[in-house]
Parts: sequence; structure tokens; C-alpha cells
Amino acid sequence: MVRSMLMGAVAGARAITPLAALAATRGGTRAPVLSAGSLLLAAGELVGDKQRDAPDRIVPAGIAGRLLSGAIAGAACARRDDRVAGALVGAAAAVVASHLTFRLRAAATRRWGQTASGLIEDGLAVASAVALARA
Repeated sequence: MVRSMLMGAVAGARAITPLAALAATRGGTRAPVLSAGSLLLAAGELVGDKQRDAPDRIVPAGIAGRLLSGAIAGAACARRDDRVAGALVGAAAAVVASHLTFRLRAAATRRWGQTASGLIEDGLAVASAVALARA
């Protein structure tokens, strides 16, 4: 359940990154189109996040996407007989992390700017998602 919670938390910061990491590490050769598509979506999210007019992650649509991503990633990280619990844990962690990372990012943006703070957050999210997907 810890991996489900942590992957859900990553979804709170970057909605597509956990799904892309899971697709690339677990299904890359079996599902190359899914893997490539998820990687392209994740790259688009990383670029879009740096835009000044990007919506806040805590708007209802942003929370909904992160909740869904956290649930899917949480279920994927759980044991087969714990998939429902993993989905619930991942979804809850995504919602909590969305609010936490929103506040942290706002503080970091005031200090280092939009792009620098976003790149730092990207690096943490991508590294965490890949490490959790490989574990």
C-alpha cells in the first residue's frame, strides 16, 4: 500500500507522470503505442505546467484528473488482491498531494520563479514515478 500511496502523491503533482512511468516500465515492449502515447501526454503536461495561464491543479477539473490518475496508478502498484484498496489509497493521496504541492509550488514560484520551480517539481515527480514504477 505504501507504493500506491506514494504513486498517488506523485499524481497530485503531475497527473500523467505516474501513468507514463508505469506504461514505460511495465508495458513498453508489450504495448508500445500506449507507452509512447502516455509519454507524449506526460511531456505535454510538463511543458504546459510552465505556462503562466496554466490552470491551478486544485481547480475541480485538475483535482478530478489527479484523483483518477492516482486511483489507476495506486491500483497498478498494489497486489492483485488489494487493487481496490490501492485505488482508494492512491486517489486519496493524489487529492491531498494536489493541495500540498500547490502550496509548495506557490511558495517556490515566489522565490525562484515559475520556470525554475516547475523544473524542480518536474524532476522530483519524474524521478519518483520512475523509481516507484520500477520497484
